[in-house]
Amino acid sequence: MDIYSRFGLRPVINVSGTMTSLGASIVAAPVIEAMAAILPQFVEIDDLQRKASAVIAQACGSESGYVTASCSAAITLGIAATMTGDDSGLIERLPDTSGLRNEVVVQTGHLVNYGAPIDQSIRLAGARVVPVGAATESHGYQLSAAINERTTAALYVVSHHTVQFGLIHVEEFIALAHAKGVPVIVDAASEYDLTRFIAAGADLVLYSAHKFLGGPTAGIVAGKKKLVRAAYFQNSGIGRGMKVGKEGIAGAIAALEQWQQRDHAAVRARERSYLELWREALNVRPGVRAEIDADPTGNPLDRLKLSIDPREARISAWDLADALAHPPAGSVPVIVRDHEAELNFFFIDPCNLHPGQEHSVLERLLDELERAQQAPHPLITPFFQRDARRGAGRRNWPD
Repeated sequence: MDIYSRFGLRPVINVSGTMTSLGASIVAAPVIEAMAAILPQFVEIDDLQRKASAVIAQACGSESGYVTASCSAAITLGIAATMTGDDSGLIERLPDTSGLRNEVVVQTGHLVNYGAPIDQSIRLAGARVVPVGAATESHGYQLSAAINERTTAALYVVSHHTVQFGLIHVEEFIALAHAKGVPVIVDAASEYDLTRFIAAGADLVLYSAHKFLGGPTAGIVAGKKKLVRAAYFQNSGIGRGMKVGKEGIAGAIAALEQWQQRDHAAVRARERSYLELWREALNVRPGVRAEIDADPTGNPLDRLKLSIDPREARISAWDLADALAHPPAGSVPVIVRDHEAELNFFFIDPCNLHPGQEHSVLERLLDELERAQQAPHPLITPFFQRDARRGAGRRNWPD
């Protein structure tokens, strides 16, 4: 019996990307083997983390590293490390930060929701968020002015969720924070380049093992040994509830090793062929403009941007996305990257497709577009109703 039948789940095709809500990514066979091999065994976790530290240091060009529960956990524990160092008494006192440096500066345009508010990850450590600048504009002088004797860290967020213009670039952000003696933590959860931010001078850089690396759910902390050690020691404090098991550590190690052996050019070529297949077939449809679009944070990958003119297509971008996700009986659900569907476009990401699914994706798109053309009335609903529907559905869980 396959896993879908066993748990009563519907199979879905993921063209949204490495989204946690869909299981993040396809885990490579060598990673699965490493996790399966360690699960029946007993190991000393500190020793396994020492092995992880060496692998992370080699892959990221850092002094040290360790594996935690997730990148979200890594933010909380990294912030905690800057406040407590390796002082066991302070570690056990968190989230009480009275008398400690406890302010974290972060650009307002980086205060996003990645499934939870990023500022909550900071506040969980007992720290206080100090926003810098406005949502779409911040400057170096504002960052410098926000740093004072209470500042414990500066957090920089690299994500497609953040504002992609008008903000302080990472190199300037690091230089300004360091000029004031403040360590910089970079949240690079879904970034390809494992060495860029350490090379730029960041003190801690945080990655998700379960996104582009294709590993298990885990967070990777890389950086200066003193801060990495202080973050690791949070496992005896607020990090206890964020601990990672032996299988997560072994899987993250294997994922990092596989990443360095992967034929990235071949992966890109395969994904490009999917994008071109979709673009050629969809650009001839009424009200549809299909363009190959580069990743906004500079990762070496592309997605297909589908812009929908609801007057000609007779369906809105968000209604099309919903129709793909909730098809008629007998059709496979297709989940697209629809964070910006309100602007009448969404993306199709090929990075998590199994062989042959590129054709299923195209078939489903063509079916829904044709269904809209044949419908007696345009399939267009107000966007606010969609948000309300989604909220109501979530609140009904687990029913």
